[in-house]
This record gives sequence, structure tokens and C-alpha cells, in this order.
Amino acid sequence: MMKLAALAVLLGSAAAFAPAPTGRVASAVCETKADLQDLAAKANPAIKFFDPLNLAEAEFWGTSNEATIGFLRESEVKHGRIAMFAFIGYIVHANGVTWPWAMTLAGDPFPKVSNAPEAWDAIPEAAKWQIMLFVGFLEFWREQQCGTHYMKGGKIGYFPPFDAKYIPGGALNLYNPFPRKDIAVMTDEQKEKRLVAEINNGRLAMLGIFGFISEGASEGAVPALKGIIPHYDGNVMAPLGTSIFPDIPALIG
Repeated sequence: MMKLAALAVLLGSAAAFAPAPTGRVASAVCETKADLQDLAAKANPAIKFFDPLNLAEAEFWGTSNEATIGFLRESEVKHGRIAMFAFIGYIVHANGVTWPWAMTLAGDPFPKVSNAPEAWDAIPEAAKWQIMLFVGFLEFWREQQCGTHYMKGGKIGYFPPFDAKYIPGGALNLYNPFPRKDIAVMTDEQKEKRLVAEINNGRLAMLGIFGFISEGASEGAVPALKGIIPHYDGNVMAPLGTSIFPDIPALIG
């Protein structure tokens, strides 16, 4: 069910996956601190630009400031999307909503839990590997098929369409998969507005999912959620520590 929820969020922010116009790919445009300040004013007119760590002037791994800004922008969009998936997935699992069919070929049902992280603990090891490999493939596809890289002026948040030449039979693209005409004919202004909305939604989702996890790990950590989020006995900071990599505590201890 978490996969379905993730897909729903992904489609809800579909504008962010819009294929980059040909001109943008051919003519890379690197963002600067001034661009971040402009974006910040659009995303939050009250707070505007807020950078207490001065990351907007950093140069990671010996690269340029523009490349670092591209990396940070891409990272924020990506983490925001994952947080939106996680936020809805948490709510879905916490309410015991699952697929109506069996989870495995052996007929095992999907776990019904009161606390979403318990669902991860309850699924088979093979399922965890499938999830990680699928996410790894998406990351690989993004990096290899994006045209101009986001650290070199490529479009932030762009996810390239799946190509039937590489994926037998093709696949639904993450942007406008069905497709919808109203999305296909959006103006540049509409796309920009939706991209800013996605950033704000992602930031809110990051706060939300960490609120859920914090309250589950330490009751009372989030007063507004006390008595709503049940306690989780596992270690949210080591989701593979008792399954795929059970010897990690011994290795780092």
C-alpha cells in the first residue's frame, strides 16, 4: 500500500517531472545565490532567504559554487519527494490499510500494524532488497539519462522518461503517465508555480515525517502527537540493523 501512496504523491506533484525543453538541455543555466534568494522569496514571502550554515556560498568536493548549489537544490527536491511518499505511507500503514491480495507467492498477507515502521520490519528480506534495488535503478536512470547534469546547469528535479529501447515494453513515465492534456499544455508560469509548491510541500512533509518518527521513538517528543503516534520499539536510525545487515552494531561498536 505504501507503493500506491507513493505513486499518488508522485502524480500529485507531476509538474516537477516535466521533460526539460530542448533549449534548456542544449543551453545549461547554472543557478547562483541570487537565484536562491529569488526562489526563497517566492516559496516563503515571510521568511524569504534563510541560510544560517551559509551553504549557498559553499564549494563541495572541490567543485564550483554553482555546482554545489545545483547539488543542494536537487537534493532538497529529491528529499522532499521521498518525504511526501513517507508521510502518506506512514498514515496508510498506521491505519492498517493494505492491498487485498497476498503479499508473497507463498500466500503471506501484508502485515497490519499500528505503527508504520513495524511494516518495514515485518516484510520479507527479499521485499526489502526489491525496494532498495528499484530505488537504486531510479537513481541510476536519473543520473545517466538526464542530459545535462544538475550540477552543470541541468534542470533541477527533472526525471527522464523511460525508453522502450532500454526497458522491454516501455513503462509509465513519472511525468504525465496517462497522459493528461491539461498538464501537457501548462504555461511556463503554471509550471513555475507548481514547482515552488512542490518545494514547500516537500519541506512540510520532511517536518511531518520526522515528527511521526520522533514521537514514535520517544513518547512526548512531539507534544501535539502525544497519544496519537504509538511507540516503536525498533531503531529508526538503523532500519537494516536487525535484518539485512544484522552485524552492523558489532562492526561499528
